Amino acid sequence: MPDHSASSPAPQSARFNGSENYVATDDLKLAVNAALTLQRPLLIKGEPGTGKTMLAEEVAAALGRPLLQWHIKSTTKAQQGLYEYDAVSRLRDSQLGDERVKDIHNYIVKGVLWQAFTAEEPVVLLIDEIDKADIEFPNDLLREIDRMEFYVYETRELVRARHRPLVVITSNNEKELPDAFLRRCFFHYIKFPDKATMQSIVDVHFPHIKRELLAQALEAFYQVREVPGIKKKPSTSELIDWLKLLMAEDIPPEALHNPDNKAVVPPLHGALLKNEQDVHLFERLVFMSRTNR
Repeated sequence: MPDHSASSPAPQSARFNGSENYVATDDLKLAVNAALTLQRPLLIKGEPGTGKTMLAEEVAAALGRPLLQWHIKSTTKAQQGLYEYDAVSRLRDSQLGDERVKDIHNYIVKGVLWQAFTAEEPVVLLIDEIDKADIEFPNDLLREIDRMEFYVYETRELVRARHRPLVVITSNNEKELPDAFLRRCFFHYIKFPDKATMQSIVDVHFPHIKRELLAQALEAFYQVREVPGIKKKPSTSELIDWLKLLMAEDIPPEALHNPDNKAVVPPLHGALLKNEQDVHLFERLVFMSRTNR
């Protein structure tokens, strides 16, 4: 019988070459394949809205693997990813005379890591926005992610990974991650796309967008991002939303600029600027631009 333990080498055919729905740069594809080869978690950092979560979805689809997702909150504990023992339900059932109380397995709730470890085939496991949890969260997962096993004290069983999953971990850089955790990961930072890459991304979403509208929209978008002092720079996902609105409202390209190349407040800018401080900052910039003619 073949050995399917977690220490088995990654299949040679398991390579990510991008997908029709996700514009992956060459260095990003190299990072994914390096994580597959090294059998290490892939830690992806970058601005919010740069496609970190979508990357895991597209990698899973491209490799033909199931995707398991664990979206981290500020209250999430590492133990929840392994399993939880529902002692309250067991106590209630014992008071009601339920026969289920005789088997403690009935009160063990399997977490997403348990599901990934015991899956019939290799999976892609997304641990999304790990920096939202407290600082001890990554350290609490070190052994499990490194050794691909954990112990269930209530049932006295060792759960070992049948196949080593590709673990994709995303972070918005809200807090620093522990060095010991970083050493176990292959790291990649998704740079914000330049105009050429962004145009390719837009083409995936809106293949029939008018070229002139796209050119003027990209110019206005990057102009907003470059405003000194802006609190929240608009992201790729916000650009996509904005373009969708511009097309739906049939906004003409000339509405996005003026003949003197002075700054203008973009129409429907509420899709790009998400707080009043940035709106007022940009409006002041436009006013100063006009008065300095």
